[in-house]
Amino acid sequence: MSALLVIGAVLSGSAVLVTVSAIVAVALGAAATRITHSELMQSRRDAGNELKKQAQAYAEMTAERTEDNRRFAATMADRIMDRQRTIHQLENELSATQKKVAELTLQRSAEARRADAAEKRLGESEKATTAAEIRVAELTNRVAELEQRIDDLKAELAAWEVAAKEPARKHA
Repeated sequence: MSALLVIGAVLSGSAVLVTVSAIVAVALGAAATRITHSELMQSRRDAGNELKKQAQAYAEMTAERTEDNRRFAATMADRIMDRQRTIHQLENELSATQKKVAELTLQRSAEARRADAAEKRLGESEKATTAAEIRVAELTNRVAELEQRIDDLKAELAAWEVAAKEPARKHA
C-alpha cells in the first residue's frame, strides 16, 4: 500500500507529497516490522511453551518408564531368587538321590556277589550230590555183586560140604 502511495507521489511530481509518502511508507514499514517481530516472538513463545509441555510429557513418560523398569527389575530379581532357590533344592534332592542310587547299587552288587557265591555253592553241592549218588549207586552195585558172590560162595561151600560127606559115605 505504501508502495502505491510513493509511486503516486513520485508521479505527481510534488516534493511535499513525495516526502509525506516516504515518511508514511517508512512508518508503515516500521509498523509492519514491529508486527512481524511481535508475531515472531509470539510464535517463539508458543513454540517454547509447546516444547515445555512436550518436555514435561516426556519427563512424565520417563518417570513412568523408570517406575515400570524398577518394578520389572524387582519382579525379575524375585523370579531369579525363586529359580535359584528351586535350583538349589533340586540340586540337594539330586545329590541325595544320587547317594541313594550309589548305596542301592552297592547293596545290589553285594547281593549279586552273595547270589553268585550261593549259586556256586549250590552248583558245587549239586556236583557233590551227583558224585555221591553215583558213588552210592556204584557201592550199591558192588554190595549186590558181593552179596551175589557170598551167595555163590555159600552155595559152593554147601556143595563141597555135601560132596565131602558123600565120598565119606561111599568109603564107609
